[in-house]
Amino acid sequence: MNRNLFITLLIIFNIAIDQISKIIVRSTMVKGGKGQMNVLKDYFQLIWVENKGAFLGMGSDMNPTLRLIFLLILPTIVLGYVIYYIVKTKELDRLSLIAFCCIVGGGISNVFDRIVFGQVTDFFFIDLGGVFRTGIFNVADLSVTTGMILLLFSGIFNNKKSKDVSKEV
Repeated sequence: MNRNLFITLLIIFNIAIDQISKIIVRSTMVKGGKGQMNVLKDYFQLIWVENKGAFLGMGSDMNPTLRLIFLLILPTIVLGYVIYYIVKTKELDRLSLIAFCCIVGGGISNVFDRIVFGQVTDFFFIDLGGVFRTGIFNVADLSVTTGMILLLFSGIFNNKKSKDVSKEV
């Protein structure tokens, strides 16, 4: 498959899966804690909230101008640069390319929500007890997080591989 087509399709897939999930949540759930659904007892729940901030609501109390700069303009510039980087950098390994596409797709989808709705729809909540309890998040957040983890693995794998190659020489 053509590399740029692969990049485009993967980014569009991440945007689509997030936006479809948000449409389903907005059309079938009740906003706030009243409409929460237990998927797996109290461990995994669906709770529809609208987030005016960023990750875990950070920045939701910023004045509108700062929120526009830090949650819309700056992320759009960064996403544009990452797209440019992955299209132009032909040396990226497949795992890094997939990771960047997940990050960009999730980022674009949340920026789209901020432009169209003024806030981001979140609905997943995990509480495994003890210290493992998430905030409420969405599929785009999951895409970005997955992309970051894949980048970490790619960096570790590529670093180990390059050390092995240098030992052979």
